[in-house]
Amino acid sequence: VQLQASGGGLVQPGGSLRLSCTGSGFPLDDFTIAWFRQAPGKEREGVSCITSSDDNSHYADSVKGRFTISRDNAKNTAYLQMNSLKPEDTAVYYCAVELGVPLRHRCHFGYNYDYWGQGTQVTVSS
Repeated sequence: VQLQASGGGLVQPGGSLRLSCTGSGFPLDDFTIAWFRQAPGKEREGVSCITSSDDNSHYADSVKGRFTISRDNAKNTAYLQMNSLKPEDTAVYYCAVELGVPLRHRCHFGYNYDYWGQGTQVTVSS
């Protein structure tokens, strides 16, 4: 059971990146997936989450209107499209999946996310 996060990099303010989170060893279809981030010297914070077939999603206030979470169950992959990036978005981004409760209708950052990807660095700087 593994999650692989990718797509990070260096981008100028106002730019865009798309992060991917691909599962191997298990299907992601029925489970809630979330993106978290942790900046140097700060606590980890929830960025966005999405449920399984309902595709209910939730965003941190700081990214609403700029980030979009999605999933492609056929590819066993979730995405985080990040637009209008700001220097304060600089962090290591992690994806996580909650396997304990399938087919949720709402997602929340406080759920017990069982498996985590290794993290991908996003740096927003001119």
